[in-house]
Amino acid sequence: MDVRIGHGVDIHQFEDNIPFILGGIPIKASFGIKGHSDGDVLIHSLVDALLGSLSLGDIGTYFPSNDSKWKNCSSDLFLKTVLKKILNLNYQISNIDITIILQEPHLSSYIDLIKKNLANLMILNKNQISIKATTADYLGFVGKKRGVAATASVLIYRNANENSY
Repeated sequence: MDVRIGHGVDIHQFEDNIPFILGGIPIKASFGIKGHSDGDVLIHSLVDALLGSLSLGDIGTYFPSNDSKWKNCSSDLFLKTVLKKILNLNYQISNIDITIILQEPHLSSYIDLIKKNLANLMILNKNQISIKATTADYLGFVGKKRGVAATASVLIYRNANENSY
């Protein structure tokens, strides 16, 4: 069996009066995540992890922030596009582990919704997806409530009888 690991990180600043989207789910807050697309750091880090697992570049390779085509785009599209690349190379996702780092808002009531949404988008079982949220204990720009970060790790595999890419 061919097993690969990928890791991704994304960081964005907050801005007042714009949507706050994580994992494709709107989060109730008076501020949102600033970005060229929808700023969904969770999905952006996951996309980078998936691409990294097969040495396929990063999110900017396929969805550059200087391309107006991706302006205000839903990050769900990024995830679906990259997932097709993974599947076309005969790999499957074993599991995903994501950590969101922010001081507020509190995400405990959203974690299950995000997991359900990602499972539906990626045709996975919820138990293949772990999502955790933590604070920065008031340190740095995240701790000062000026931004959010997310990390994602993925384990993918291909059966030994499949051709290598």
